[in-house]
Amino acid sequence: MDARAVIARLRQKEIPTAEELSWFAEGLASGAVSDAQAGAFAMAVCLNGLPPEARSALTLAMRDSGDVLTWDLPGPVVDKHSTGGVGDCVSLLLAPALAECGAFVPMISGRGLGHTGGTLDKLEAIPGLSTQVAQDRLAGIVADVGCAIVGATARIAPADKRLYAVRDVTATVESLDLITASILSKKLAASPEALVLDVKIGSGAFMKTAEEARALATSLVETANAAGCPTQALITDMNQPLVPSLGNALEVAEVMRALTGVQTGPTTGSIIDITVALGGAVLRQAGLVESVEAGEAQIAATLAEGRAAERFAKMVAAQGGPVGFAEKWQRFLPEAPVILEVTAEHAGYVNAIDGEALGLLVVRLGGGRMIESDRVDPAVGISDLLALGTKIAKGDVIARIHAAHTDAAQDAMSALRAAVSIAPAAPDLLPLVHERIG
Repeated sequence: MDARAVIARLRQKEIPTAEELSWFAEGLASGAVSDAQAGAFAMAVCLNGLPPEARSALTLAMRDSGDVLTWDLPGPVVDKHSTGGVGDCVSLLLAPALAECGAFVPMISGRGLGHTGGTLDKLEAIPGLSTQVAQDRLAGIVADVGCAIVGATARIAPADKRLYAVRDVTATVESLDLITASILSKKLAASPEALVLDVKIGSGAFMKTAEEARALATSLVETANAAGCPTQALITDMNQPLVPSLGNALEVAEVMRALTGVQTGPTTGSIIDITVALGGAVLRQAGLVESVEAGEAQIAATLAEGRAAERFAKMVAAQGGPVGFAEKWQRFLPEAPVILEVTAEHAGYVNAIDGEALGLLVVRLGGGRMIESDRVDPAVGISDLLALGTKIAKGDVIARIHAAHTDAAQDAMSALRAAVSIAPAAPDLLPLVHERIG
């Protein structure tokens, strides 16, 4: 086999065999496939697509290009993946809630990408906490605590790491087949026995239309199930943030308020609702409950009773963060030196929120990365953002900007006002869960 032959077959709209795709993935991981060949492969897949069986073969080949974790635990291993959105910190609630329900959750997560915040960046706003954990240490934390949220090691799906870097510079990121293989190769490398997918749709998501979201959800569910991992996807609304804050430490604060029962605003319930929906689905997939409704009731109870908060605190300590975080989290999270109130210029209703614009605003404040080497400021961001449908008077505060210096806060004010539309009438609000796939 050689790379040129595989690429030629794809160019001619022929289907590579599983053996050819496995060879190509190994070549990506080892360097036997050049950057030029990887780019040609990505472009051929992007233009001509792959049928479901070839998509599954590529996913498994990329998974098997590195380490595949094994577990010996007294309960099912489960996982969750979100396609990303603004104010999406569900993983920080869901992992400990699932662990409290008898599941084991080795969640391999990512950093910020584009306008969306990264789970690892949010966790690292907690002083001392490390998300870079060796595999033997990961196994110990999962066995002792029940959950861990960490970054992928270099040996997890190395073919995907190589191919993703090439896709980013060859305008092939949008390929449905390559997105599916990229997401699932890393998730399946953790060997979950059940998986739930949160496919976001709306102004703050990558997928803007129902057709795009449904196509991705279907591709992910079919491919994961074909790999032997029972999977369901929820298409969920991202036309406004799930919490009224954007930014790493600010979102961790919202998580802690939700975990400890402190209601802070009209969107606080959204993060709890989506956590319950996703948790119920994956508990049912894992066979821990007889129905989704029973699973949802269990997840809701762990949150309401504070048990998920205690489990989260144990995970924080196990990953190097402060002990007793659930009781003392306010003293540990960093705060920005400048907080600027942004007020409404006229009365009306919050009619629309451009989540992507707000996410990019947080990046420009320093809360994300313009390039990979940028250092993230965990304290900056936006808080107290009003929810869709809120009635306001002229001069009411619509949000607060948290910045490293006054000039940055002033520069962000006009962009924030432009991202929050105020109109005479309230909008029609969409359901939080649009659809279930699988």
